Amino acid sequence: MGEDVRVTEVDIPFLLDLPPGAPPMVLPADAPMTEASVRLGKALFFDPQLSRDGSIACASCHFPDRAFSDTVPISKGIEGRLGMRNSPPLLNLAWHPAFFRDGGVPTLEQQAIAPIHDTQEMDFNIHFAAERVREKEPYARLSRLAYGRPLDAFLLTRALATYQRTLVSGWSRYDRFLQGDMDALSEAEQRGLALFNGPDLKCGTCHGGFDLSDHRYHNIGLYTLSPDPGRERISLVASDHGKFKTPTLRNIALTAPYMHDGTFATLEEVMDHFASGGQAAPNKSPLVAGFTISPEQRLDLIAFLHALTDERPLDQVH
Repeated sequence: MGEDVRVTEVDIPFLLDLPPGAPPMVLPADAPMTEASVRLGKALFFDPQLSRDGSIACASCHFPDRAFSDTVPISKGIEGRLGMRNSPPLLNLAWHPAFFRDGGVPTLEQQAIAPIHDTQEMDFNIHFAAERVREKEPYARLSRLAYGRPLDAFLLTRALATYQRTLVSGWSRYDRFLQGDMDALSEAEQRGLALFNGPDLKCGTCHGGFDLSDHRYHNIGLYTLSPDPGRERISLVASDHGKFKTPTLRNIALTAPYMHDGTFATLEEVMDHFASGGQAAPNKSPLVAGFTISPEQRLDLIAFLHALTDERPLDQVH
């Protein structure tokens, strides 16, 4: 009689490729980054079953070829309902101290709940969403493999967050230049970099560090009185009115339209705004004071911003 041999699947760590210069990634104890947990998160991210009517997924507002940002000024939910803001790119989230443009959610796990429950977005209940897909594949197999039990709301948030932490940006020509490849940037792009960090523009004051963002909140004079309260919605402090989290400039050439409400369609329009000094909001950042550059310098600066585009896909899950 032949021997009954049973093969049991074993989960293994996900080998995330981090670029040179990336800070250490600290993972929550209850959200391990394994092959199964990451693949579970990716499957959920692209599945419209997480919305009430099965019409939109997370990926409906976060397109991979646009650095996981949206293509319209205000992102749309089920039935074409307009959301509150423009969906930001999803990259380097493992190092963000808070999420959403106003910093209203402190963890990436909690972030997953809001769009699922928002009536203008997915208009569903996260418990019902988990129940809907729990016994379907690949969810049933991957959830048991990654976490040892069937998918529930808690695991759904962990898996989505784990996948999103794998979306790491840091492989642009700018990064190669920082690592010593002096030919990675053209002469025009190097002049643009010098302007970017120079004393006249001081862009690097807010757009510095590995993520090219200070992850703080600023009013940039987009409106005299913003129709969106921004950070004030969370802090309830009047001086935070119209303040939004500094966006990363990584892959900025791919993430138009720009600003929290998609006000500007092009990088040239963004530059015009900062050159003008913005509108005279009561709490406008003193860093937004306006500047004057020549047409040639303008082209150099735009060229540098294009050099911040990754030369490889953000998604490492194949």
